[in-house]
Amino acid sequence: MTTDSASPREEPAALGRGLLLLMATATGLSVAGNYFAQPLLDLIGRDLHVGSTLAALVVTAAQTGYALGLILLVPLGDVTDRRRLSVGLFVATAAFLALTAAAPNGPVLLAGTVLTALASVGAQVVVPYAAGLAAPEERGRVVGIVMSGILLGGLLARTASGALSELGGWRTVYWVNALLMAGMAVLLHRHLPRLPAVSAGISYPALLRSTVALLREEPVLRRRSAIGALSLASYSVQLTALTFLLARPPYGWSESGIGLFGLVGALGVVTMTFAGRLNDRGHVQAVTGAGVLLLTGSWVLLGVAGESLPWLVAGIVGLNVAQQAVLNSNQAVVYAIRPDARNRINSAFMTSFFAGGAVGSALTSVVWARGGWPAVSALGAVLAAGTVVLWVAERVGAARGARGARGAAREGAPEPEPETGPHTGPETGPQPRPAATPATVTRPAHQRSAV
Repeated sequence: MTTDSASPREEPAALGRGLLLLMATATGLSVAGNYFAQPLLDLIGRDLHVGSTLAALVVTAAQTGYALGLILLVPLGDVTDRRRLSVGLFVATAAFLALTAAAPNGPVLLAGTVLTALASVGAQVVVPYAAGLAAPEERGRVVGIVMSGILLGGLLARTASGALSELGGWRTVYWVNALLMAGMAVLLHRHLPRLPAVSAGISYPALLRSTVALLREEPVLRRRSAIGALSLASYSVQLTALTFLLARPPYGWSESGIGLFGLVGALGVVTMTFAGRLNDRGHVQAVTGAGVLLLTGSWVLLGVAGESLPWLVAGIVGLNVAQQAVLNSNQAVVYAIRPDARNRINSAFMTSFFAGGAVGSALTSVVWARGGWPAVSALGAVLAAGTVVLWVAERVGAARGARGARGAAREGAPEPEPETGPHTGPETGPQPRPAATPATVTRPAHQRSAV
């Protein structure tokens, strides 16, 4: 048993390369189930004899379930054994995937989808779990690798569901993922080190209240949540409108072609790792600034590239690179705020993040109907410009605070306590508060080294 008092680094030696790869793979498989239905709606509707409206509700059910899980389940990682919580959610996801696969009718399918998405937030428990195991100087890289698993899971899920449906029908991909999730639960149980609660003794209602209170009490979390929400709103404009654009002339692509084109987003995986390394070297603010500027510039390019495939590809690549850089730098900042409340912080941040994405998608549907691709390009650019404004405001506020602290020091007054920022170097500003409660890591008895 190893105890590290009041440090966000619980036991970095436990986080070997194999364990990191396992966590990234597990998170990808966990979120994949929320995307399987998107290319299969017509097939599902015919098989279960339901209308297109009910079939389309499957996508909404997945989004609803995931949002509820972020709010109701992810904060539990601060008050329970995180290995037990992670494994339990993976087992539940496997069971609910099986329920979805065996659904005899539409209502059961919807129920299975909601429950699967609810439990799939186990991925969002694993991410701060990895951050807690990582040394501060490598936390950005570690979070980037695990988040890359989530990104690839969402991207490849649509391709996998289409391919497997041709082999054995729409249910096949759910059965396969249920088996894989059960296997992941076993592997995580065997290889994850125990990471007991860092804020034990908080009742569940108080836990939920404190999650909301963090947004009010932590200005850094509030600003970074707003940047994240606007960035995903901007990115979601592209995700929603791209299908409309490629389906009409001059493109006229099929559904399978549009789905394969979406794999361009896989380039964001490389960005996550690279951005994480830069964050670890103390350049988190530069990464954020470059990301929000590239996000805005990519929309300018897309606005004039609607009928030019090469420029369209360049713009989409730019959006993916920018979005992943902004997300990773945001996480580097918020995970350093309160190590004792990392899961609640992740819950608040990710809830805001996905809420922004939902708003962006909803706005896109309205704007597309009124003005087509030029109008949605303008919408995406405006939302992206909002992230630039927020980032600049953050930097201006930090500069004023630093000048005030220097002035107070010259006058002999105590320096004001700085706002919390990531522990990644001088560029990122102030250091994180220590954890309120020492964390203890207990390795499984049979485990002598990382995976």
